[in-house]
Amino acid sequence: MRHVRGLFAPLLVLMLVAVGPSAGAAAPEGQMTWAVHISLAPTWFDPAETSGIITPYMLLYALHDALVKPMPGHRMAPSLAESWSMSPDGLVYEFVLRKGVKFHNGDPVTAEDVKFSLDRYRGASAKALKESVAAVETPDPGRVLIRLKRPWPDFMTFYAGATGASWIVPKKYVEKVGDEGFKKAPIGAGPYKFVAYTPGVELVVEAFDQYWRKVPNVKRLVLKSIPDEATRLAALKRGEVDVAYVIRGALAEELRRSPGLTLKANVGQGTFWVTFPDQWDSKSPWHDRRVRLAANYAIDRQAMNQADALGFSKITWSIIPPSFELYWQPPGYGYDRAKAKQLLAEAGYPNGFDAGDYFCDAVLAYAGEPVVNYLNSAGIRVKLRPIERAAFFRGWADKKLKGLIQGGSGAFGNAATRIEAFVAAGGTYVSGSYGDIDGLFQEQANELDPKRREATLHRIQQLIHDKVIFAPIWLNAGLHGVGPRVEESGFGLITAYAFSAPYEDLKLKGK
Repeated sequence: MRHVRGLFAPLLVLMLVAVGPSAGAAAPEGQMTWAVHISLAPTWFDPAETSGIITPYMLLYALHDALVKPMPGHRMAPSLAESWSMSPDGLVYEFVLRKGVKFHNGDPVTAEDVKFSLDRYRGASAKALKESVAAVETPDPGRVLIRLKRPWPDFMTFYAGATGASWIVPKKYVEKVGDEGFKKAPIGAGPYKFVAYTPGVELVVEAFDQYWRKVPNVKRLVLKSIPDEATRLAALKRGEVDVAYVIRGALAEELRRSPGLTLKANVGQGTFWVTFPDQWDSKSPWHDRRVRLAANYAIDRQAMNQADALGFSKITWSIIPPSFELYWQPPGYGYDRAKAKQLLAEAGYPNGFDAGDYFCDAVLAYAGEPVVNYLNSAGIRVKLRPIERAAFFRGWADKKLKGLIQGGSGAFGNAATRIEAFVAAGGTYVSGSYGDIDGLFQEQANELDPKRREATLHRIQQLIHDKVIFAPIWLNAGLHGVGPRVEESGFGLITAYAFSAPYEDLKLKGK
């Protein structure tokens, strides 16, 4: 590893010796099967459509590879790029590609594929990323130069963390089959090749024995969509699956007591919160800060945590995880239903009010149900509206959801990336914004002094708290079940990552 002195030195250069699959490596064996808590959507097969949440990475880490990505022990590990560097003026980033890397169809990974992947990226934070890029140059097949319009301290955080823009797809193949054809039969450069996808049922992938990092241990991975939690646990108990995602509450206690099964509590970077998209409508009750504050006091987060997450989740009072760079710790509200009712009365709603729908990702209704009950008890009358995950985030991004929205994200990044996606004007999931916050956000984006930038981002987070833009719920603990055949499940190998990864490191017992 080599570090170069200069501006933002930690991001300037990171170089590792190229490691290819060992000639003596054992051939992949066996099959590992997951009971997945969501319906897998083809949009997540394509890095260009990465949606600012962690779910797509469940598939990206199998099918695809990135220039740089989070890996065990590294927040930004060299992958398809064996090294990268930033010019002294902060305007040019150079990536040197790893030699001999191939896509699953045998085509080499080249600089043109890197340029193509950035050019076609249209997922979360695409606007912020592309507005900063002046040009992408490919002086030779093994090098890429990304020229910025201005120095941007967060370029690598957005490019290689908070977006899917650095996950590389084969230009020739995509141009041949088109975007929809690519989602039907994706080809990547990851450790596993696409085999079959049955909508609403399962995804099957097989080991790519030419993967540059290492030959995967397990030959076949099967991700089965089993939305019902009790059914997932039953499948794990019967040995039909080896890993069951998201087992909560009483079922988690049952899992913990079951011989041969292991409960894995993984506290990552997934925060949940309630957002008030109508707070910018002067005719809405949510326009009144006291009403939003009442909603915060109405929720008993500690009781929810004990009942649902067995106490493993963390109450942090922010949409930004404490592990993120540039995080500011807000003060808490506590649970006080009497105070919530008092605030509603002061705002002109002594008998409460009808607040319409409470939209949430159907998979996360376990958090939505108690929140809705607490709000109703305080006089904020709402109805739970669970929606399948892909449709929920699409509806939220398209500004079609009104009333209350249960937000959530476990995506990689820092404080600025979360604020860009969920708070600042133009963000993917932003229904409205505040001028003072928008001004400060633009100010920090151009600030090269780390201390001043940190102070500005802390001030933004303080304003988010003071304006009561959200009702934070918690930093979620993922509770998952692992069966007796599994030696390495992949949970926790990548710091703060929610799911199993890296897939090539997973291992079955005796294999």
